[in-house]
Amino acid sequence: METLQATFFLFVFVPLVNPAPPLQQESLQFYEYDTDVSMGSLTQQDYEMQSNDIRKDGTNISLDTSLMLQSDDSQLDVPPTKDTNLPTCLLCVCLSGSVYCEEIDIEAVPPLPKETAYLYARFNKIKRIAASDFADITTLRRIDFSGNRIEEIEDGAFSKLLLLEELSLAENRLVKLPVLPPKLTTFNANQNRIKSRGIKANAFKKLTNLAYLYLGHNALESVPLNLPESLRILHLQYNNITTITDDTFCKSNNTRYIRTRMDEIRMEGNPIVLAKHVNAFSCLRMLPVGTYY
Repeated sequence: METLQATFFLFVFVPLVNPAPPLQQESLQFYEYDTDVSMGSLTQQDYEMQSNDIRKDGTNISLDTSLMLQSDDSQLDVPPTKDTNLPTCLLCVCLSGSVYCEEIDIEAVPPLPKETAYLYARFNKIKRIAASDFADITTLRRIDFSGNRIEEIEDGAFSKLLLLEELSLAENRLVKLPVLPPKLTTFNANQNRIKSRGIKANAFKKLTNLAYLYLGHNALESVPLNLPESLRILHLQYNNITTITDDTFCKSNNTRYIRTRMDEIRMEGNPIVLAKHVNAFSCLRMLPVGTYY
């Protein structure tokens, strides 16, 4: 009888000393885009995102996620209001003034929270940007539409973005450039279908803060006119540029003029032979990269 009792005791006791391990939650790290916006966790922003594929290679974020609104017990029964822009922030990720809508196959710019400062909508299926997309979002400082299918940008689409400093339209299907906001420091339109007639003569003249201009892998026949003095980096590689003049980078009527801020000009992959236009580089501290013979 004693033996049977001992056996029964062990049978009950074993599960008690080996309880199932508690559910462990992994902390979610966010990709940093070299912004001044501090990246917290979604818990700090009352959101929780579960992701199986977040790439941190500096070029991409996969947003194959499910996003759930979290709140404390006192707010569980409070319905969302129109001011929360809940549909966009369920589809995308909204954090500290930044909206991440990458690789989710959207075909248009989604409605944005009015405090949005940074919009990342890369690798989607957006074909057109309308003037109404940013009409009420005057706080934007950076927009990235790389890797979409944009063919048209409506007149005035960026006209109210007086704080915008960085704009990327790389890897799209543009044939002409829109009017650009005045405070841009970086503009990237690499890998489009832009021809010289698609860039107005004064497109860059008034952009006195523009330092980085990327127009490589397009169909330009000439270097854009009236490049601002602020320019430091100019990429024009792999276009169809066949000629340049003494006034393209320098001033033919001023032999003492020096472009002190220009650090790099890339023109490789163009049919032009740069050695035939030596006077065009007399004001530069460094010769352009390209073919000289």
